[in-house]
Parts: sequence; structure tokens; C-alpha cells
Amino acid sequence: MRSVAALLLLLLCASVATACSGDRDPNPNAKPLPPSSYVLPERIVQQIRDHQDDANRIIDYFTKGPGQGQTYTRLASLVDTVGPRPSGSASLERAIDMMLGNLKADRLDNVHGEPAWIPHWVRGAEYVQLLEPHDFTMNILSLGSSVGTGPQGITAEAIVVSSFEELTNRSAEAKGKIVVFNQPFVSYGETSVYRTQGASAAAKVGGVASLIRTIAPFSIYSPHTGVQFYTDGIPKIPTACITIEDAEMMARMHARGQRIVLKVYLEAQNLNDTLSRNTVAEVVGSTHPEQVVLVSGHLDSWDIAEAAMDDAGGAIISWQALSVVKALGLKPKRTMRALLWTSEEFGGVGSQQYYNSQANNTGNYSIVMESDLGTFTPTGLEFTGSPAATAIIQQIGQLLVNANATVVDCSLTFRHLLFCSLSGVPGASLHNDNDDYFYFHHSRGDTMTVEDPVALDLCAAVWAVYAYVIADLDDMLPR
Repeated sequence: MRSVAALLLLLLCASVATACSGDRDPNPNAKPLPPSSYVLPERIVQQIRDHQDDANRIIDYFTKGPGQGQTYTRLASLVDTVGPRPSGSASLERAIDMMLGNLKADRLDNVHGEPAWIPHWVRGAEYVQLLEPHDFTMNILSLGSSVGTGPQGITAEAIVVSSFEELTNRSAEAKGKIVVFNQPFVSYGETSVYRTQGASAAAKVGGVASLIRTIAPFSIYSPHTGVQFYTDGIPKIPTACITIEDAEMMARMHARGQRIVLKVYLEAQNLNDTLSRNTVAEVVGSTHPEQVVLVSGHLDSWDIAEAAMDDAGGAIISWQALSVVKALGLKPKRTMRALLWTSEEFGGVGSQQYYNSQANNTGNYSIVMESDLGTFTPTGLEFTGSPAATAIIQQIGQLLVNANATVVDCSLTFRHLLFCSLSGVPGASLHNDNDDYFYFHHSRGDTMTVEDPVALDLCAAVWAVYAYVIADLDDMLPR
């Protein structure tokens, strides 16, 4: 039942996000919104302007002061020491322990872990062998929560389709076959539904396994994994992603009328849920400690790479936002809270449990900020909120003119839809030049090599300025 609930949450989130921004993809070419029609009272404008010196101190700390290069160093230390951090694994718990120690070493307040029960899925050995029309071993990755094939594997003829509609129209041909999806990449938000629902769609028409063209716009023979969800009442069949190159190769074979025979072997297993932790640290507010500005990223990752981009970078800049405030002796009026989520990759499990614990306290949240779309050169914020709150965020952005980070793009962070949609809390994500993000996303290429020290310094500075100024205003952001 949890998997169905998670799928419903994903679909609901995607639909609301679409209403705001078109889809969930990063938009590196976004232009700043025109000035809000809401006219801010002069006292609020002046409050924000009065933070220019603080904003400059934060920017200078990261770009030419003691924090220069620190974000890259801290990020590399985490991912190089711990490596991949899949949900339910001992390495994820090692990362959490390491971060708790780091947060305490920076003398942040109320550092602790909050329990969360999370899925534990393991990949095991895996391969897909093309047997006809020639012998060839493909590069694949099982999809998260997939079942295994059993020790004998599955050998069957394949059918190649380009859409769910084509599968439905050819359902009589699919029974007893391995269904290969060769869907074109349109956008991550639109195309990832093949990854999340492809297995159940194939099983519904009698398919015995499904292979999904990797959800990415570009490939150098690189598969990209991710979570998938089974539908109740439909048999669970093994599923994996394949490269764009192999999906297109089989589509050409199929179009020529050639018989395609594959052997799929997956050792994937769903084990019992395990107890993990959301990692929490604070700078307690001086005037309204009960009110919260939350910055966040997730510590877990897939098991195939060190995942510097998705999403250790977002977790580290959230730590840095508090660290710089503490280091500079700044005293925000309300509490700044860093929350490093556990088990985000399996449908935001950690954040859902945190929301459940805070559902009666959302009135004390000024904003929920999450960085999970890369930490490349920052350009501003993606934001969702009322016209008055939007005008405030745009005004804060003017403090970052010298950092070229004034964009305010109307987009919604889907992980915290419960806060934003159900509770009306303003939400934000880091907006950055991440047009290549999905080249590396959920692949073995997500390593420190994709990160840049200068860009990380700027990301930490921008994230910290927005969070600190919002936390230090006289009033919370208006709903």
C-alpha cells in the first residue's frame, strides 16, 4: 500500500507542478519575473534593503573569505568517504552519522536525528542478453523496487513500443513477451511516467518483464535508474532501464520485422523496511524561535555512484546556510532549520514522515526550501507563494545583483507539496544553470567531476542569503 500511496503523491505533485511551471524540468533560460503587481509596504522594502551589508558579508565569506572552496571540500569529503548511500543501507546510516558529527563540530543548535522507517531494496547481479538476431550483452540498471527474475532468468521474445497507447493497441501481441519501451524524451516530468509505471502497464497486457529506455535526453551508452511503482492487483514483473542506444537498436530491429529474443536476469530484492533518520540542525531564532525557515536536501542516493549532484550538493549547501550564519555571528529573528532527508529516492519517504510529524504546526513555517535540481551556477530561486510573498522574494533577490542571482521563477518543489499545497506554506528551490542535469541524473556519471568549486561557493551564498533574510524579517512570509 505504501508504494501506491507514494505513486499517488508523485502524480499529484506532478500535476500541481505542471500548473505552475509546465513540468518539473530545470529551466536554465528562465527570465526574471516582471515586478509583482503587489506593491510592498515601504517598511518591508527598507527592512530588506537594510540586509545588504549582511548579504555582502555572506557572499564574501564564501567567495573570497574563509569559506572559499569549503563547500566543495565538504561535499567531496562526504561522497568520497561514504560513497553511494542507498535507502536502507549501512552506508546511508554512515553518512547520517558523519553529518551529525559535522553539524555538531560547527556548533549548530539542536543537532539530532529524527527516526523514519524507510524501504530497503537491493540490486544484486543483473544483465540483459540479446540472443537474437545476434549475441550481445546490454548495459542495464534495475529500477528501484523491482522484483527479481528468479535464478533461471526470463528468456522470451521482445515487443518494442514507443508509448502506452501503442502498447494498448498491440496488447494481443504482448502476452508472454518482454516489453521494451522506446519512448522519446520530452521532459523529465512527462517521460518519467514510463519508468514509474512501465512495469505494471506491461504486466497488465501479459508481459513477463519490461525494459525502459533510460529517462534522459542524452546518453553515452549510460543507463539511468530510478524508482518504479507496482499497481495493486497487477502481477509484479521484473523491470530495468536500458540505454537510449539499445532501445533505438531494438526499435530498428522490430521495424524490420526481425525476431528479438532476450534473456533478462535480475537478482533485485525488496527487504524489510529499516529504521533510518532525518538529520536536523538549527540556528535558533532570537525573537521567534518557534517559527521556522527550513532549508533542505537529501542524503540518500542510488547505489551506483557517489551522487555528488543528486543530492549531496543540496544537503551540503543547506548545512552551509546555517554554518555561515553561525560563523558570522548573525542572529536571525526566527529559527533556521537544516533538514537532510532520508530515503528521498523512494518517493520522498523521509520528508513525508517529517510532514506527518509537523502537520499540526505548519502555521509556524515561513518557507520550506529544498535544493534537489543541481548545484551548478546559481541564478536565483524557483518559488511558489502568494503575490505578497513573491514580491518579498523578488525584493530579496535584489540583494544578490552582484552574484547574478536575481531570477524568481514560478516553480514548485514537489517533495514538499504537502507543506506548500495542503498547508499553504511558501516553497522554494535553488534555480541554477543545470541544462545538463539529466545527462548525469541517476547514472554512474553523478560524481564530483560534475561539480565546480566556484559554482558551489555561489550556491551556498545564494541559499544562505535568501534563508537568512527571510528568517530575519519582522514577519513571516504572507500566505
